Order: sequence, then C-alpha cells, then structure tokens
Amino acid sequence: MFVVTNREIKKGKKGLKQFGKEPNHKTPSELRFFEVDDEDVNNVTSLNDLLTKQEVKKLVEDFDNLAIDDTKPWYQSLRVACELFTKATAEGKSILLFIHGYNNDIGDVLKTALEIQNRYNLIVIPFCWPSNGNTISYLSDKDDARNSATAMLRVIEKIHQYHSLLVTTRRSKLALKAKKKHPENSEAERALFDKLLRAQCNTKISMLCHSMGNYVLKYASYPSHSAARKLVFDNIALVAADVNNSNHHNWVENLCIRNRLYIVINEKDGALKWSRRKPGEEQLERLGQHLKNLSSSNAYYIDVTRNKGVNDEHSYFKGDVVENNTTMHTIFSRIFPGDEIENELTYHADLNVYRSS
Repeated sequence: MFVVTNREIKKGKKGLKQFGKEPNHKTPSELRFFEVDDEDVNNVTSLNDLLTKQEVKKLVEDFDNLAIDDTKPWYQSLRVACELFTKATAEGKSILLFIHGYNNDIGDVLKTALEIQNRYNLIVIPFCWPSNGNTISYLSDKDDARNSATAMLRVIEKIHQYHSLLVTTRRSKLALKAKKKHPENSEAERALFDKLLRAQCNTKISMLCHSMGNYVLKYASYPSHSAARKLVFDNIALVAADVNNSNHHNWVENLCIRNRLYIVINEKDGALKWSRRKPGEEQLERLGQHLKNLSSSNAYYIDVTRNKGVNDEHSYFKGDVVENNTTMHTIFSRIFPGDEIENELTYHADLNVYRSS
C-alpha cells in the first residue's frame, strides 16, 4: 500500500517513527510518499521524491509509451499512479482515497486503511495529515486540518492529472488496436474500441472523508480553482463528519462527482457529541450526528442511527459493526467502490434521509 503525507519526516528514523506529529517544516503542502507492507504496517519504506531518468524511461516503456516528456523532472507520484492504475485495471478493483480524522496517529491510520482495503476489496491510498493523537489536542488538530487543505488539494490534483494522462494513453493504444483489426470497417472499428475501452478503462476512483477529515475537505473546497470542484471522483463519502451542520450546503455543493455524494449520519455518535462540547463559536451541531437542515442539493443523506450494532460508534464502517451487520457492510461495500446504494434503502421525505428500514 502507498501512503501520501504532509507530516514532517524524521531523518534517521525507521518504521513509523519516520512520521512526525507536525506538518512538514518546508511547508504544510509538501507531500512525501511511502510504501507500506500490507502484512506489517511497521514495515514502511520512504520513497525518493524525484525519479531518476532511468526510472522515468522505464515507466514510459512499461505503460504503453506514456505520453510525457521524459527529459523533464518527474516525481514519485507518477510511479505511484502508474502502479496503482495498472493494479486496479488488472485486478478489477476500485481506488479509494482515504482522509482520516482527528486523534489518529500514523499507526491507527494505516491499520484502518488496510482494513478498508481488505474488507471491501479495494486499493486504498491514505492521505495522512498531522493529527496529534491525544485527546487534549482537538483545537490544535483543527488548525492542522485547515493548514493541510492545500496539501489535500495537491493530492486531488495529482489524482486528476495522472488519471487523465493514463486513461488518454490507454485510449490511444486501444484506438490503434481497433483500427488495425478493422482498417476498412469504421463501424466495426468503433464497436471494438468501445468494447476494449469498457474492459480496460473502467477503473473507478472514490474518496472517503472520516470525522475531521471532512474539515480538511471543507477548506480544500473553497478556492474557485479547487480540484475538488472537478470531476475527479466517482463517489465521495462524508462519514461521521466533524464539521458544522449549519450551512454545510455552501461547501458541499462545491464538490463535483461523477456518480454520488453520500453523507452518513449517526445521531448517537459518541465522538461527535464529545466534539460538540469543545469551546468556541464554531462548535455547533455536527453534520455527522444531526438530522436537521439536510439540504445540500447534490448529496444523498443516509441515517444509520437505528442500525444494529451502530450505537454510539464513530467509525462504523469498520470493525465489529460491519462484521456483525450485513446491512452496514452492504452500504459501504456499495459506496466505497463508486456504486449506488439508495435504491436498496427507504427514503424518508420529512427529513430527506435514507434508512435501511
């Protein structure tokens, strides 16, 4: 699994100790990539930021004459994108960008990302922003979340850039293959091209924002040029959102999606009730545990409060909740890969929410 972070990197350290608790000292928008062993999250390898010329040339050759200028500098993000896209295409899996929440140290984040990856048969990319990992640092984490918005934007921009590049490269190869197969029959050429395209260029990319990860997304969505306003993701899931319910439509409606934007709510969410007690004018009703003012025109609201086993859970997309409740598992097994779920739920027009019963 690959992980991207804007945390400070501790030189000379090994394993998870390489990740600091503060933003990168160069700038909070500085990104670094690491590779994590799927069997042991403590086995972490730092990836060099700049690719060598030999590495770039190999990527060009391996990925069907990738349409880039290999004389220019290219960074690790290109290699990561090529490997993930190739893996997703070969294995028929969707890609999920995971933005974690407050009070998560790096070990917690990686364990959760691997559980999501294995449980829902996905390829997960966690974006690890610096949350301090102790219960007294809530306001500090909110500052780090705001400061990490630009870094998150850069991640989304790179996903958009490389996905477009790789799809365009693949389309060109398939178009040439179809033309060679039917050089004198344009109708048969188009039919073969469409068939090849459906088979090889159908990788879906979605995003999960959990808890205060939604706060990062909120600030990332504000600039008018924000990548979050482009069609990057098939689905966006805002789960247990630790942001104000009030006027949330002002930023949620900035988000563009190819398929669905889901907001998942648990009224009994213990972590969000605790968050609500924090001082300051910003601590109004939280979007992830409030069933009023659900008015965003581009969102589907799902209320899981009454679902078996949810109780006061905050991370109800993993662990015992989805292990013991097939309905909860089904909800997220549809949402995370970029599919729809609302047709299998009951709509309650008075609240504008969907429920499983």
